Amino acid sequence: MDTRNSPVNNKHVLVVDDDIELALMFQTLLEVHDYQATTAANGVQALKRLKESDVDAILCDLSMPELSGDLFYDEVGRVRPHLLKRFIFITGNADDPLYETFLRRVKAPVLAKPVSLERLLEELKALLGTAAGLPK
Repeated sequence: MDTRNSPVNNKHVLVVDDDIELALMFQTLLEVHDYQATTAANGVQALKRLKESDVDAILCDLSMPELSGDLFYDEVGRVRPHLLKRFIFITGNADDPLYETFLRRVKAPVLAKPVSLERLLEELKALLGTAAGLPK
């Protein structure tokens, strides 16, 4: 899939996942497709990054140490509420009752691990298309 000359060029994506190898793989794949990508191993690190700079999208795992994805989402709502519509959750735990209620409440896209690159890029493009008019 060629993303050159598309409206997603140079969009900044924050990848939040405690599986460092997976986060780095997502980062590399996104960069190959003309995204800027930054990683964070948990919600605490991700919040620090968001306080330093804004992003266009957030790919976020749910089950992480220190600050899980659902709690991270709520904290983002306090510090950068405009980003709440820019989340895509990537998880192996979508069926966990702890997260089911949360995911219904936030209505963010959810991709089940393992996720294909094509599906991830489709979701990002759709998200960035709808988020394009949102202020930073």
